[in-house]
Amino acid sequence: MPKQTEENIIRAEYSEEMQKSYIDYAMSVIVSRALPDVRDGLKPVQRRTLYDMYELGIRHDRPYRKCARIVGDTMGKYHPHGDSSIYEALVVMSQEFKRGQALVDGHGNFGSIEGDGAAAMRYTEARLMRITQEVYLADLDKNVVDFLPNFDETEKEPSVLPVRIPNLLVNGAEGIAVGMATSIPPHNLGEVADAVKAYIRNKDIGIKGLMHYLKGPDFPTGGIVVNQDDLLEIYSTGSGRIRLRGKVELEKGKGGRQSLVITEIPYTMIGANIGKFLNDVAALVETRMTTDITDISNQSSKEGIRIVLELRRGADAENLKNLLYKKTRLEDTFGVNMLAVAGGRPETLNLKEIIEHHVRFQIEVCTRKHQTLLEKELEKKEIQEGLIRACDVIDLIIEILRGSKNQNQAKACLTDGATEGIRFRSQASQKKAARLHFTQRQASAILEMRLYRLIGLEVEALLKEHENTLANIARYEEILTRPEVMMKVIVSDLNTIKRIYARERRTVLENAREVVFEEKKREEMEVIFLMDKFGYAKVIDKGVYERHRDTIRKEYKYVFPCMNTDKICIFTNTGRLHLVKVMKLPLTKTRDKGVPIDNVSNYNSQEEWAIFVGSLSEVKASSLLFATAQGLVKQVEGAEFEVAKRTVAAIKLNKGDQLIFTGISSHAESIVLQTAKGYFLRMPTNEAPFQKRNTLGVRGIHLTDKDVLEHAYLLESTLEYSISYKERSLALNRLKLAKRDTKGRKI
Repeated sequence: MPKQTEENIIRAEYSEEMQKSYIDYAMSVIVSRALPDVRDGLKPVQRRTLYDMYELGIRHDRPYRKCARIVGDTMGKYHPHGDSSIYEALVVMSQEFKRGQALVDGHGNFGSIEGDGAAAMRYTEARLMRITQEVYLADLDKNVVDFLPNFDETEKEPSVLPVRIPNLLVNGAEGIAVGMATSIPPHNLGEVADAVKAYIRNKDIGIKGLMHYLKGPDFPTGGIVVNQDDLLEIYSTGSGRIRLRGKVELEKGKGGRQSLVITEIPYTMIGANIGKFLNDVAALVETRMTTDITDISNQSSKEGIRIVLELRRGADAENLKNLLYKKTRLEDTFGVNMLAVAGGRPETLNLKEIIEHHVRFQIEVCTRKHQTLLEKELEKKEIQEGLIRACDVIDLIIEILRGSKNQNQAKACLTDGATEGIRFRSQASQKKAARLHFTQRQASAILEMRLYRLIGLEVEALLKEHENTLANIARYEEILTRPEVMMKVIVSDLNTIKRIYARERRTVLENAREVVFEEKKREEMEVIFLMDKFGYAKVIDKGVYERHRDTIRKEYKYVFPCMNTDKICIFTNTGRLHLVKVMKLPLTKTRDKGVPIDNVSNYNSQEEWAIFVGSLSEVKASSLLFATAQGLVKQVEGAEFEVAKRTVAAIKLNKGDQLIFTGISSHAESIVLQTAKGYFLRMPTNEAPFQKRNTLGVRGIHLTDKDVLEHAYLLESTLEYSISYKERSLALNRLKLAKRDTKGRKI
């Protein structure tokens, strides 16, 4: 009978196990996916993609290769995640409008500044940029960084790239991890290099001193930073808000007309926000916030941004510019949070700390590089010295080679002076051979030496090469033993990189005043609000309404007069009130469609529907009755709904309940409640108590099992009010009055 194995049951606290597992997951996302490393400023997906292109030999001076090949190779070898994330990282690294320095040279459709996506990876091609090859990937063959096994231990990948500039500052970074996010703006490469050199010259330099060289962010889209005085605190703490404005120029056209031309946009506006900006400007015109704009055109191209706003004659261009800054994303904020992985854990770093980490990394890279170079030069020196000595005794060496039976016998003679078994021409030659003591490496080089190396000029070249090797050894030893010399090498590299790749600053830094927009006082006038059953709303002139009254009444669900300075109240089945300024609705002609009410309010027609729509001025002067499906009723003074918020709770609802009726109860004598099962209850209006808006209400009718309140009616004593019920007329005002919270009468 086989021996039964014992079960190994591990008892653990569920909450502790969940906490540990979640922390492990969070750290994996933080370190391995979402946040850049402070040393090379790259996320793992970016690092792996660039290294894979380097391995595939897709250099800046070689043909482009299909992005699908790059993505597939990266995913198969180094990054076992979705191909879309790899391709997206590749695309972003090629977009000059998103990065301070593009790292990938893209060929094909790689998207646009206006938010157009890149073509599929099977259509696009890419290769490394020259700066990527020379500044980010150079010296990988010199053991400058550690190589780690990939996910399946079939390949090796660098733990970090030997980037020679603070890429975290030059290209910035954006990433969302678990419970934290990073947002670092791009900077000017030349200024960053100068700041690093200033730190190398004086390790005690402060943030203010560094900012003498690195003035502030330099966005690829240009624009204007308008809170320059806040930058010192932002760079000291590693977090804060940068206020950005687009660049607007005034151009004069024919006939005295003027145009406002936007030539640079805030960095936060790239992508779909350009389209949103154009829509916002159009909305300002539609809602009569401004009447100075006669036409809007987006004339942007590969040459740059050009959005033209044509103005009417006599327009106040400066005031209009302030309106654009105030009401659109032409002025926006960029949230800074300089979070990066440092020493294997996430840290919020200030400007000096980022530069300190970079310089420390450069010292490590430079040390490892020159140690590797020194070892190679020492090997060369050993071989060269052996070859030079061999040239002096070449006749003896030839005699040994001719007299040896095999290569090992000859090599043993050259290294250890072993002459047994070798035929020599003379005893003297054998004695000389016994005194030879070349190293193993020298002996191998001698055996592999070609006869042409014995030519006089070749011997001279060997001697000259040996002198160069000795000079290199002395130089490398000096770099490795004298820190000040190593710093000179690092500074020299920075100077070369700055000379070749630096460009002029694009973003202007200044301290600007808060914009002041003087809104012209609008003439108060009565208009007619219209909203159809599909939720499209607009206002029309009262005279137009009078001419087409019958047609309008048939086509629109809600039609009522209001002032253009008023607000529209929309009470929905979810118990919420949405307020919409009449000014936000377009003043149009009868046949114009209007705008979806969802676009100008928080109202969501997919999740809720309107129970009552009216003007705030009418609601304010009245009291309102609310009735819910569960039979709850209450009255609320209309003044309670005059609030600053766009959305408020009009009634508190129980779980599963919804608002089924809202109406103006000021002149109503009685209320009739109708249930789904045909119960009708008529009660005096004062039976429904007045309460605050965010309360439940009281039970208006006692519902039987599975019955719900279906409708409510407000009756005035002077009016006959009949409804059609079960194919016959029912006069509601003839129903007997009863008390609240009774069953009512079944019809």
